[in-house]
Amino acid sequence: MNQSQPVSALFTASSDTFTQPMPFASMPGNLIAQGYAYAVDAWQRSVLFADVMRERGNQYQAHLQERVPNVLDTEFGTELVVDGRTLPRPVNYGLVRILPPDDLKPDRDFVEGSDPGRLRPFVVVDPRAGHGPGIGGFKRDSEIGAALRAGHPCYFIGFLPDPVPGQTVEDVMHAEAAFLEKVIELHPHSPGKPAVIGNCQAGWQVLMTASMRPELFGPIVVAGAPVSYWAGWRGKNPMRYSGGMLGGSWLTALTGDLGDGRFDGAWLVQNFENLNPANTLWTKQYNLYANIDSEGSRYLGFEKYWGGHVFLNAGEMQYIVDNLFVGNRFVCGEIVTSDGVRLDLRNIRSPIVVFCSYGDNITPPPQALGWITDLYRDDADLLGHDQTIVYATHDSIGHLGIFVSSSTGKKEHREFVSNIDLIDLLPSGLYEAHIGAKTKETPHADLVQGQYVLSISPRTVADVREIVQPDPESDRRFATAAYISRFNLGLYRSFLQPWVRATTTPWTSDFSSKLHPLRITYELWSDRNPFASSVAQAAESVKAARAPVAADNPFMQMQTVMSNAIVASFDFYRDMRDAAVEQLFETVYGAPWLQAFAGLPPQSDSAANAALTEPGDTEEREASIVAEHERLRHDMTEGGLIEASVRALLYVRRTHGEADERRFNLAREMLSKLSDDGILSFKHVVREQAALLRLDSEAAIGALPGLLSSAPPDNIRNAARDIDKLSTMLPLDDSERADLARVLTIFESASKKKTTRRAESARQQVE
Repeated sequence: MNQSQPVSALFTASSDTFTQPMPFASMPGNLIAQGYAYAVDAWQRSVLFADVMRERGNQYQAHLQERVPNVLDTEFGTELVVDGRTLPRPVNYGLVRILPPDDLKPDRDFVEGSDPGRLRPFVVVDPRAGHGPGIGGFKRDSEIGAALRAGHPCYFIGFLPDPVPGQTVEDVMHAEAAFLEKVIELHPHSPGKPAVIGNCQAGWQVLMTASMRPELFGPIVVAGAPVSYWAGWRGKNPMRYSGGMLGGSWLTALTGDLGDGRFDGAWLVQNFENLNPANTLWTKQYNLYANIDSEGSRYLGFEKYWGGHVFLNAGEMQYIVDNLFVGNRFVCGEIVTSDGVRLDLRNIRSPIVVFCSYGDNITPPPQALGWITDLYRDDADLLGHDQTIVYATHDSIGHLGIFVSSSTGKKEHREFVSNIDLIDLLPSGLYEAHIGAKTKETPHADLVQGQYVLSISPRTVADVREIVQPDPESDRRFATAAYISRFNLGLYRSFLQPWVRATTTPWTSDFSSKLHPLRITYELWSDRNPFASSVAQAAESVKAARAPVAADNPFMQMQTVMSNAIVASFDFYRDMRDAAVEQLFETVYGAPWLQAFAGLPPQSDSAANAALTEPGDTEEREASIVAEHERLRHDMTEGGLIEASVRALLYVRRTHGEADERRFNLAREMLSKLSDDGILSFKHVVREQAALLRLDSEAAIGALPGLLSSAPPDNIRNAARDIDKLSTMLPLDDSERADLARVLTIFESASKKKTTRRAESARQQVE
């Protein structure tokens, strides 16, 4: 080749050479022909792979130039409602309204018979965990897509890449409260307060805000959100050991100081990457290379989110690490705001839906559900705090798949959204949600919205404890690590921090962020690289002469075997590394002398050890529970036909208590016949009657005749028919059938008495 030719000619010439047919290329079964075909395919895939990586670099550079970068589906229009930078405590967050595209109309099944203007608004809060915003609306079949298809107004809380100087986690909480106040103001006819969805980091952020301002929230859905950071299964969840292995949060402070007051979110992403080195160093790129003809657009779409690293203020990150990652103080009710408000999850009165997966190694079920066993000793404790918690688990989906995968968007999130009023009606207690496919054999299928059936079954704190598997000895080790973290942080702040801050400038901070190992891979290969244009030209030539080989090509099969061997090697390294980290953590922080140094009580003192993780009840809270019981006893005989009907229904199903959307839709029909007060009034009735039955079921049923005394006999008979129909939609055991017969007898007796009295009154008037 002439040396004056451009470098791109080398790629183009080589590609053309490889795509020329050989005399033996058509010989069936010829190993040389198959090898040649594979060599052509491998070369072409290499060029196309390099070109996709070039596009990734270009995409990264363009994303950095955007004023408000996000990865929301490009067809979701947005309208700014509140700019967080204009609030009294300014933050880099904003509230936007999602404008649905013309072809994304609400599903008829979901909104038939409903006034779209009176549907509950949804607010999706995106996680600020190192990546850019938009993951909740990454695809059409997403949380945002589910809300729009169900006809609900939908809002999105996102953020800018750079924080407002000086903003704190508390400032973000106050901003979220202000955003919800605005949404409530915009929807005065909503049947309830906004439903809020928080993903990953946004999950605990939402729960903290709800603990501070519970009156602003409707049902809360937290997806893949770690709340109980010390929890986990031994041998399976190594990420929880990171803080202890680094000596605590002093390294967070150092990183923030080197960033001149900002913490680079790329370090958080690096922690995720380290969890699965096989995927980070091989599988992700290999899948693109092996499936280059179909994988490019999906890969680029995900990398736009994964590579959109953002910043946090150093103070924000320090607060998160000290109070959550290492300190685990939220679940213990130990965080108090600057305004004097204790952030106690037991303050929340809205239903909390927890969605997690056994395939999630970033937020495993123990971390998503462990706060329940941390806060509540037993079921009576949970019911005494009048809290409603629903949890749903997935068998295999990974962390990001919980809120990114189209399958969860079509199934779990659509069911949560379309049945949000059912969830909001649930009496206080602990429940598990199950989602099954609707089939031709599904009873009363006409009452099911969409393609799946949501059913909710009562569970106990003991059921959750079986999932979480709390370990008091493990809690002691983590408590020791938290103390050592505070100790090391004090040493750093006293001796090193002044020197680090004195030598750090905005220029050194910016330069070091560009040299971050994750950022540099995006920075080095884009159109800014002088070789990139040659690869782009070569890729065009390859696309014109693309010759992929069949999957049964022996060399392609060898490639797959080799890839599997590489993955197995990385997995072996990961397993050995994680086992060593776990063993080292347990050895160091399990040492009795170090635990004594940290001020922990002896292991034999069980009461003192229980206090490590169990938040105690205040005198005010205990007094409020006693006062609530007195109020309920006073209200036992208050009400009319609606209260009597709901009480009877709950009484029949009190031992099992399953709820599903079919019975809810029928109950809503019954409500419309008896009252025009709407779903909010019905919710109050359901929760009140459930509380009365828990307090004294016999007294509650004994009061039914008094509740029915003022109702017309025809209405009583109609209500009895509805109770019979609703109760028998699910199989009844012998005890439940007896209870159903008992309440129907009470209704029948009340109806007959009213009819007899009416007839007697009419006869006396005639005489």
